[in-house]
Amino acid sequence: MSLPRLSQSPRAPEFVQNPYPFYDRARALGPLFHWDDYGFACAARFEMGNGILKDRRFGREQPAEFRTPVPEHLIPFYEIEAHSMLEREPPGHTRLRGLVLREFTSRRVANLAPEIETLAQQLIDRFPDEPFDLLKSYAERLPVIVIARLLGLPDAMADQLLDWSHAMVAMYQASRDRAVEDRAVAASLAFTDYLKDIIAERRKRPGEDLLSALIRAHDEGDRLSEAEMITTAILLLNAGHEATVHTLGNGAKAMLEHGVSMVTPGLVEEILRFDPPLHMFTRYALEDIEIAGHRFARGDQVGVLLGAAGLDASANPDPARFDAERVKPQHLAFGAGIHFCVGAPLARLELEIGLKVLFDRCPDLTITTPPRYADTYHFHGLERLMVRM
Repeated sequence: MSLPRLSQSPRAPEFVQNPYPFYDRARALGPLFHWDDYGFACAARFEMGNGILKDRRFGREQPAEFRTPVPEHLIPFYEIEAHSMLEREPPGHTRLRGLVLREFTSRRVANLAPEIETLAQQLIDRFPDEPFDLLKSYAERLPVIVIARLLGLPDAMADQLLDWSHAMVAMYQASRDRAVEDRAVAASLAFTDYLKDIIAERRKRPGEDLLSALIRAHDEGDRLSEAEMITTAILLLNAGHEATVHTLGNGAKAMLEHGVSMVTPGLVEEILRFDPPLHMFTRYALEDIEIAGHRFARGDQVGVLLGAAGLDASANPDPARFDAERVKPQHLAFGAGIHFCVGAPLARLELEIGLKVLFDRCPDLTITTPPRYADTYHFHGLERLMVRM
């Protein structure tokens, strides 16, 4: 069965600022549609997207026979990607994820709460009297410092870690070009060299941080290579703050625009549903599959539109309304299935504490300049959020 088709540039200014009308049109066409600009089938409905992410017949790794050689100038970047649990399937994914989860326990995350609150208070203490960018002053700094401390990296590295992370994740954006690729490769090499030095130092003087735990796993023969250790640290840093930055910004914007100043029990989930930080995950068919009358051949790619799923009326009544009191909003902001975000508990804790402290301390916070979203699809976050006290 041929799929209904839609064309929409992910870089068109109107789409960048508001992709949701396009998602509404896509959902109306059925469980799957063909996005011409990407050249593959996509799911915009919650049930279909959730099903694909949980279906083990789809995976993150492209089947070997369809892979093309990596261009020589990109080899350093993709050497890191090759060892990432995010890009692998079992058994490699299971082994790496298990090692991280063994250290990334709910108790360890919960114990970070006082430190996150103290850091949030300190950042707010530094807010200027004149209008300022809440992203630069707060939303960016809170999560990068938290994840750096969890890994055992110094606070003073925060700006450099942000620069490396921004350069690397730009490889997944629709605006990618050769200049972006060159910056990503340079960041990959610099980040790797830095971590090699830190690992050598931490071997001599181990601590209680996550990086020390990964070193112990490697040195105790727990099937963790040094390349996997470095990649895991980079993944946790990049993924551990990039999406949280966007969610803090998108969430503060939504709260300010809708007159919400109290962080209710379901507010973080509603923010993740209403304006999530990542709008597409892709999967490859690992075998010939038929879904909703459409046949996927082995190697075919499919896009799950995370940004569309939460605004599906079959999953959330009156989905276009931002409702701080919504009961159990359904969304796919953290993915689903075996690749469900390993850092979700930490992200939720940072968002809950970060937003609560912000609005408790700054009840009169107001937006001074109309916010604009950045041209960074598949990510969805603001260029800046100018506010005043």
